[in-house]
Amino acid sequence: MKHWLLKTEPGDYGYDDLEAEGSARWDGVKNNQALLFMREMKKGDDGLIYHTGKEKQIVGRFCVTKENYPDPDADNERFVVIDIKATGKLAAPVTLAAVKSDSAFDEFLLVRNSRLSVMPVPAPLWKRLLKMGGC
Repeated sequence: MKHWLLKTEPGDYGYDDLEAEGSARWDGVKNNQALLFMREMKKGDDGLIYHTGKEKQIVGRFCVTKENYPDPDADNERFVVIDIKATGKLAAPVTLAAVKSDSAFDEFLLVRNSRLSVMPVPAPLWKRLLKMGGC
């Protein structure tokens, strides 16, 4: 099982929206590298939701419930979506500032490529982020 981080603007669709709905189709990703990562996601993989914008923090967890499939709303077959379900808020949000201040995250894509909206989370960093989030 792999671990992932998905970024979203909370004013457009935040973790509270996902939690209220229970599950959702994750769409709107257009970046080639992010789409490649979405194609790697498997049913049962866990992930974290990161709020962009003014918040800049990891706020909740999700589980992949359906592997990638063509975006039904796109006219381009290269665009894929996944289905996810909310699996709980973190006890304490993990801010980008906290991540950047920890040298263990120096090579993490959240730090190195701030524009990327989908990224893997290596197992040691996953454990560290969960601990930082009070899980």
